[in-house]
Amino acid sequence: MPIYDLKAQIARLPEQPGVYLYSNGAGETLYVGKARVLRDRVRSYLGAQGTSPRIDALLQEAVRLEVIVTDSVVEALALENHLIKQRMPRYNILLRDDKNYPYLQLTVGEAFPRVMVARHVERDDHFYAGPFLPTSLARRTMSLSHKLFGIRSCNEVITGERGRPCLEYDIKRCVAPCVREICSEEQYRVAVDHTRLFLEGRNEELLTTLRGRMDDASGAERFEQAAQLRDAIRTIETLQTRQQKMATVEMGDRDAFGIKAGPAGAVVQIFQVRGGRVVERMELVTDNAAEAVPLQPALAESEILQAALQQFYADRAAPPEVHIPVAFPDSESEMLEGWLSAATGRRVRIVVPKRGEKRGSWIWRPGMPPSATRQGSTRPSRQTTTRSKCCAPFSRSPHSRAASSASTFPRSRAAKRLDRWWCAKTGG
Repeated sequence: MPIYDLKAQIARLPEQPGVYLYSNGAGETLYVGKARVLRDRVRSYLGAQGTSPRIDALLQEAVRLEVIVTDSVVEALALENHLIKQRMPRYNILLRDDKNYPYLQLTVGEAFPRVMVARHVERDDHFYAGPFLPTSLARRTMSLSHKLFGIRSCNEVITGERGRPCLEYDIKRCVAPCVREICSEEQYRVAVDHTRLFLEGRNEELLTTLRGRMDDASGAERFEQAAQLRDAIRTIETLQTRQQKMATVEMGDRDAFGIKAGPAGAVVQIFQVRGGRVVERMELVTDNAAEAVPLQPALAESEILQAALQQFYADRAAPPEVHIPVAFPDSESEMLEGWLSAATGRRVRIVVPKRGEKRGSWIWRPGMPPSATRQGSTRPSRQTTTRSKCCAPFSRSPHSRAASSASTFPRSRAAKRLDRWWCAKTGG
């Protein structure tokens, strides 16, 4: 086995934290890993044959070993994330977002900002709000920013020297910053500030103003204008209800991870709670369909969760608490907490809820499909009784389900189709 040819090199590795990379004969990176002590971690592969099909395949192909020594384990974790994203190694656990929800980008880095739809949050000078679900809500919100505040939608380079405004100004969808006599840069900055307040979710003052304008327009029999204001109010209320904003982190904010691994792969779901309310659910799935490397059921769920946390928070700020269903080893948990805390500038805790309200809210019940998470639904289903591999994110605890059993109702055909889809997706 080629791995044994590296035995002499492994014996000379430093006893320091760092990152190690296995490559094949063609120079392709097969696996990237981190270690608190490089020599001990890499040496463990010499006796790892037979632990899993994935490790066996890696040991058969790996003919080259590289190491990068770092000053700390947290630095090693950050470097590992960067190398995995850059090289996409075949034997690392790679997850992808199963749904790509849109964001709204307020280009405050420009002299005359615009509002645009973005599919990814970039680390730049612009402001991002979202994600938005359904997708149409993002475009409706962008359109609303034009109607309410007159934010421009064009790609023109604004100098203020244009002779006359375009049609967008005539239909009251732009304040015309291209004509300095109509709208100065300071006036446009006020419109941008109002738009940002709107995207941040500070909507109470805005709703009061809009309702007053709607009543005035209706009283004056300007029914078309009143209908437009009514639609604007409904859109804002929808945004306010769903809390779809990238809020500053407050006490009580948390993300809860759930996982289901099967022969066909693994699914990780993340519920984002802000201000005590669930504002988003995101799903990550293992991206190993293109490779001939099966993700075996025996793969530890904690290993998949660690990869999910690292990849999910590579470009996101973590809340003060991250809830996971299975515990990490103490050393791994301490390392991940240090990395997340350093990235956000405050302490981040990784918690496995054991009891109380948090445990009841985030319990994962392996015998229940997603459609059984409706409050009060106690009617058994064929999938519930025969397929024990399905899981139910954000399901109620047994006590809260029993207390609401009076509100039971039959499950729809759509719910049953969802059960079958979930089981097929997770290999259950």
